[in-house]
Amino acid sequence: MMTGKIYTTTGDRGTTSLVGGKRVKKNCTRIEAYGTVDELNSFLGQLAVEMTEGYPELTAYLRTVQSKMFNIGGYLATEAPEGSDPAPCRGLTEADVKQCEQLIDSLTAQIPPLRCFVLPGSGRLSALANVCRAVARRAERRILDLADEAPIHPTLLIYVNRLSDFLFTLARHFDHHDGCPEVPWKP
Repeated sequence: MMTGKIYTTTGDRGTTSLVGGKRVKKNCTRIEAYGTVDELNSFLGQLAVEMTEGYPELTAYLRTVQSKMFNIGGYLATEAPEGSDPAPCRGLTEADVKQCEQLIDSLTAQIPPLRCFVLPGSGRLSALANVCRAVARRAERRILDLADEAPIHPTLLIYVNRLSDFLFTLARHFDHHDGCPEVPWKP
């Protein structure tokens, strides 16, 4: 349990500590990557709160995803030894990717086929799921940036990519379930 003051003043000059104590600039690639994962986790929390009443099983899954986001953040905040192969992310396995894919397939079976591009936000839950999707895509890009500089386990990249697919499908599921007609893109 954390005790003491929340502020330390150690970051007042634009640096922060990684796991292990190394100080880095707050805008370095590694901080951008796990900071975006943290932002995604915050939006996932908002989505989970908004959908709690009507979607208990999906809410429980999102809470599991949020725990995985903490694991991913910790993984990204930890430098691997130079020259090492990418270690797996604690608490994230190929089974998690498969579970996400199974949920995508299950939700997809419950909604009409996608026949055109749709605009985000036909309904409240759909709009929020699409915000989460967009932040997940940005998190993936930031993690890929970091992968250019440091070893990142491929399962992590696959999971974040699949998560954004899940969130897109979830948005469409909300629209269908809540009776909100999807708004087609009109070029």
